[in-house]
Amino acid sequence: MSTWFITGCSTGLGRAFAEAALAHGHQVVTTARDAASVQDLADAHPDDALALALDVTDQAQVTAAVEAAQQRFGGVDVLVNNAGYGYRAAVEEGEDDAVARLFDTHLFGSVRLIKAVLPAMRQRRSGTIVNLSSIGARISPAGSGYYAGVKAAIEALTLSLRREVAPLGITAMTVEPGGFRTDFAGRSLVQAEVPIADYAETAGKRRKEAGTGHGTQPGDPAKAAEALITAVEADEPPFMLLLGNDASDGFRAALDDLRTEVDAWEPLSRGTDFDA
Repeated sequence: MSTWFITGCSTGLGRAFAEAALAHGHQVVTTARDAASVQDLADAHPDDALALALDVTDQAQVTAAVEAAQQRFGGVDVLVNNAGYGYRAAVEEGEDDAVARLFDTHLFGSVRLIKAVLPAMRQRRSGTIVNLSSIGARISPAGSGYYAGVKAAIEALTLSLRREVAPLGITAMTVEPGGFRTDFAGRSLVQAEVPIADYAETAGKRRKEAGTGHGTQPGDPAKAAEALITAVEADEPPFMLLLGNDASDGFRAALDDLRTEVDAWEPLSRGTDFDA
């Protein structure tokens, strides 16, 4: 039995992760901005689940939630930074305040939780940190520049973190989901308020009012949760766990495109050193 601390458990993948961890016999700290939205999980598992209010942009709440988890269960073995939401806008359309909130939630919110759990993990010389990314970080669709950017930042940070904490017995990994049948493309999706007509054929095609795929995404959240538990419990957990056929296909296509680009420009790239 281990203790999982999961952010953003009210719906979607976060709730699926919490339900699966509980089904596997783990203790789970379920968090959401409104604790009432996850209280049912605690009620159904009174000995193994703790429901807490947590806004990851609030340092005081982060500190209090981790302390409550330690007092109830003795520590956090697995942190899953899942809290977040989608944001769509052409780069020029993105509002400064909205972009700042996006980065504060996804990137800096994750960092707050990482810093809160790491001291105890270092002391125990064990633990796992899971940071949710997105296939968007790899394929960077038009209209998702800010979202892809914040997820790419999370991936880069996680890779450095992995190298820093591995000698201490701690694992850090990212998860890149594709499209899953959650509220991500519906209620949880935010977009720029004022569209610019010149981007109608690029970023504009991905605005909520133009979307038709919500509710028909191929990914099953319950299967994603089982895959995450398998990866976390593996003898050698991966750095990056892709979830979904669309994620695997998109990642490989992006990798092939990047390799082609690097090959095409390699002579110029290699010609910038001092002459011997």
